[in-house]
Amino acid sequence: MFRTALRNVFAHKARLLMTVFAVMLGVTFVSGSLVYGDSLHRAASARATDGYERIAVSVFPQDSEGAKGSPHQDDGPPGIDTGTVRALAKVEGVALAAGRVTGFAAVADRDGRLLGHGPSHKAGNFAPGADGTDPAYRFTQGSGPTGGDTIALDETTAAKGGFRVGDTVRVGTHQGAASYTLRGIFRTDGTTLPAGGSLTLFDDATAQRLLLRPGLYQNVDVTAVPGADVRQLLGRIESVLPQGAGAATGAQLARIQANLATNDSDTMSQILLGFAAVALFVATFLISNTFTMLVARRTRELALLRAVGASRRQVRRILLTESLLVGAIASAAGLAAGTGTAALLQALFAPADAPAGPLVLTPGTVLTSLLVGTALPTVAAWLPIRRAMAIPPVAALGAAEPTAPARTGSLRTGLGAALLVTGVAAAAYGALGTDRDARTVIGLGAALTLTGTIVLIPLLARPFVALVRPLLTRLHPVYGDLAARNTVRDPRRTGATAAALAIALTLASGLSVLGASAAHYLDRATTHDFTADYLVKPAEGGMRMTADTAAALKKLPGAVVSPLDQSTEYRLAGTPSVLTGVDPSTIGRLLRYDVVEGSLDRLAQGQIAVADFKARAAGWHVGQTLPLQRQDGRPDSVTIGAVYRADEQSNLLPSITAPDSLVARHDPTPHTAGILVALDGGPSRSALGSVTHALGDNPALAVLDQEGIRAQDSGSIGDQLNVFYALLSMALTIAALGIANTLAMSVLERRKEIGTLRALGVDRAGVSRMIRLEALVLGGLGATLGTALGVFLGWALGRTLQESVAGYTLVLPWGRLALGVLVALAGALAASLWPARRAARVDIPAATAAQ
Repeated sequence: MFRTALRNVFAHKARLLMTVFAVMLGVTFVSGSLVYGDSLHRAASARATDGYERIAVSVFPQDSEGAKGSPHQDDGPPGIDTGTVRALAKVEGVALAAGRVTGFAAVADRDGRLLGHGPSHKAGNFAPGADGTDPAYRFTQGSGPTGGDTIALDETTAAKGGFRVGDTVRVGTHQGAASYTLRGIFRTDGTTLPAGGSLTLFDDATAQRLLLRPGLYQNVDVTAVPGADVRQLLGRIESVLPQGAGAATGAQLARIQANLATNDSDTMSQILLGFAAVALFVATFLISNTFTMLVARRTRELALLRAVGASRRQVRRILLTESLLVGAIASAAGLAAGTGTAALLQALFAPADAPAGPLVLTPGTVLTSLLVGTALPTVAAWLPIRRAMAIPPVAALGAAEPTAPARTGSLRTGLGAALLVTGVAAAAYGALGTDRDARTVIGLGAALTLTGTIVLIPLLARPFVALVRPLLTRLHPVYGDLAARNTVRDPRRTGATAAALAIALTLASGLSVLGASAAHYLDRATTHDFTADYLVKPAEGGMRMTADTAAALKKLPGAVVSPLDQSTEYRLAGTPSVLTGVDPSTIGRLLRYDVVEGSLDRLAQGQIAVADFKARAAGWHVGQTLPLQRQDGRPDSVTIGAVYRADEQSNLLPSITAPDSLVARHDPTPHTAGILVALDGGPSRSALGSVTHALGDNPALAVLDQEGIRAQDSGSIGDQLNVFYALLSMALTIAALGIANTLAMSVLERRKEIGTLRALGVDRAGVSRMIRLEALVLGGLGATLGTALGVFLGWALGRTLQESVAGYTLVLPWGRLALGVLVALAGALAASLWPARRAARVDIPAATAAQ
């Protein structure tokens, strides 16, 4: 049986080529996702734990509040004092006790732009031992900073900025911006410099003053003498620690950091595997179609095997072995291609701050890829094989041509209709209802709707072809009519081929609708709510703005300024709340409040304004006086003076707007999330320069106009959609291969018919045109159904956002939807080139003489 199966595979290698390629693409996606994820995981883990081998023990304050129980007794940031560091240095087995200070520092390039990306703009202290070196840093140029006006930079940041030793560098911290002389350039490890970030070193005293507090360290890295037992050293260190300080070994910290660092890579792997599952699901239709056609072509061959004594089980075993062989060949090729794809993903699509590392091919990846690649064609081929075994040998031997089902069975039609109606009803219920589990209901409805559509596609093929037949006949009366007839000759085959394309288009069009609607909402929120000229905010997170920052801006001629001071830990009438303090005299000029009740002028009277969603949830109304209490325990009361329209996701309009005097009464150091600025004459290059200069040319502060805010809020949506489209292109490619395979097998089945057409006078160009029109019909059916389903599901999911996101409306991106349909049609047309060429080159005498 195995030899027979092997001979059949090689005998039909041309027909199985597309199937092998489809399975290979699916396995490539799976193995590439696993290899890429494992490589990113190991690289992130290695980067996060790099350098911990030099740390025997780390000492740190356990109480983050910095008061009772902390290693120092004064109020202020928690830390380890210099006396504790000196005591640690005297412990037996300690080679060096290096106090460490870390914090935020942003470095500007020569044009004043921020260097580095992400929230990883770090600063630290240079802590040399007796030999003048610090084991955490390896200097390639110069040496460590020795005074308050000198710094050292990591070599990546120095290279990006084009800095050399002796240059002047502008650095911004929480204390403001200043210029320093670059004294050294160094290399370091993952314990101090996250991938993609920047690291600035100050001397001990400067680092403590700028980043923490004079005389304090945030932690102490203890290096052991050679041969020391780390566990015993940990015990000796713990015996000399003051109350409130703790200690852990470097190995323990490395494990913690490795777990934290690999979360992002695990998420990326899951996303890639999700798209790989879509590609494999699409490939299932191609494989099932291929084996259906192959088995139909070999009906007489299989019947002959039965007639000479082979049992049904033996024939079934032959066909299943063929599918296993196809899967094994495709799996091996897909695994190799997937490893190469992972290398390409590493080079092109890895995050800019992702750590570099070698490719990782684990035994689990190999086993998973081989199992998926061999199981998929076996499962997909089972139903066609089962159908073939049901045909009596005598009937099969007497059939001159394989017969195709004329219509879809009533059971299939009823099942598909039930699934479709249930799915649409569930999705509509989730979209229009108020249930908290609406997204789950919609997800279930989407799955049922898609399944029902797939089941009903053979039934939908005839009305769709009838709808487009006038267009086909207008393109060419004869070939268009032949293409329409050929397409509905086997509705099941047509439906299975179009279903693969419909799945990919459903996901693509659904994502397009959601992305376009979200981008429209964010754009509207920016243009509608923001009436200031500029928004000043910390660049990429990190820096803490203070009242002095806003005061510097208020000195600009004609400036209208208001901070957005966020103060937390309030309970307003028992409801946890965040108050945002603003300047009552200027906020109306800087943000647009759509007041639905009351007046914003009442902020000047010490009252508050509340967003409508907050008031609706708590049952508040204008004129109501509410008890207010912060965690400090000081009781107070406030009156609601206005209710305004806003949404929970807004980055500009707060949920509760309060006068800054009220916030200052309870919180002397609120978090300033941003500062709104308007100048006489509006935004301009000179105005931008004036604001930047008033901020001390601080690279840690970003000055954004309306376009900058829009780009920051909505730019990531377009980037994510482009990545998803790129991943879905694999499914589209497999669907196109399905069209090519279906048409190629159809040409083989219709050799006699095509030969007859050629004998009657149809030229090669006419035959090619007929096949291409068939491909366009298949592509149009899949694209139409997929786009309609995607729009419906995009609408349903979008409806769940309207309750929490005021102003969210459905936006149909006609351009992207049309582009998706055009891409599908172009793919179908490209897929028809090879089958059309084969059909045009059919040998007329041989074809007409075939039985």
